[in-house]
Amino acid sequence: MKRLENKIAIVTGAGSRGPGLGNGKATAILFAREGARVLCVDQVKDRAEETVGLIRAEGGEAIAHAADVTRPAECGAAVKTAVERWGGLDILHNNVGIESRQMLVDLSESEWDRVMDVDLKSMFLATQAAVPALERRGGGAVTCVSSVAAMRGAWGTAYAAAKAGVLGFVVTVANQLAPKAIRVNAIAPGTVWTPMVEDLGPEMRERRRKAIPLGVEGTAWDVGWAAVYLASDEARWVTGQTLVVDGGLTITTR
Repeated sequence: MKRLENKIAIVTGAGSRGPGLGNGKATAILFAREGARVLCVDQVKDRAEETVGLIRAEGGEAIAHAADVTRPAECGAAVKTAVERWGGLDILHNNVGIESRQMLVDLSESEWDRVMDVDLKSMFLATQAAVPALERRGGGAVTCVSSVAAMRGAWGTAYAAAKAGVLGFVVTVANQLAPKAIRVNAIAPGTVWTPMVEDLGPEMRERRRKAIPLGVEGTAWDVGWAAVYLASDEARWVTGQTLVVDGGLTITTR
């Protein structure tokens, strides 16, 4: 079943910063498998091109677009590219994010600003740019990737604060855009293993796995399938919600 057939999607952060599969790359691939035409956006175009190559190898339709989504003009240009290429926009998947592990006493103002720009402001700018195109199609779906760091106290200060801000942004904007038939939701991944955390090493990787009640390591595919659901018509009555994808981590006290 093609759950996103005839849909036009933008996925930001659609490349991976290293070997392997990041959340944005997995989401873009699954969107294409489900029938969407996908604009793969990444600050580094080669990363987006790699994702596009994987999609096209499976017979899907996608193009790469380089953009810094902390800049409003570049967000607007990405939307314009999708509209000019395919005639509209139905789905925006805001995936761009960076990690910061600095705790409060060691956190610099510049690091705080950098994380807020990438992890939170980018979602505001991309969503703002996408709304007119989504509205012209009679509505659509916006999904913003947050993190369980927004709900637990075990992550770096700026990262957790930015990801919590995403949840507040989603609730507020979902209310504002509901009359336009634009649904806005969040995904809060747990400790999935992606290239972003590869430097943690095998010992920490195993510790993270053991902390998950299901006892199974999460992957980018788990996040991607959640994104497919929220973008699809199956979620037509779901807006302003956060879908936690964490193997049960947030139900523990550890």
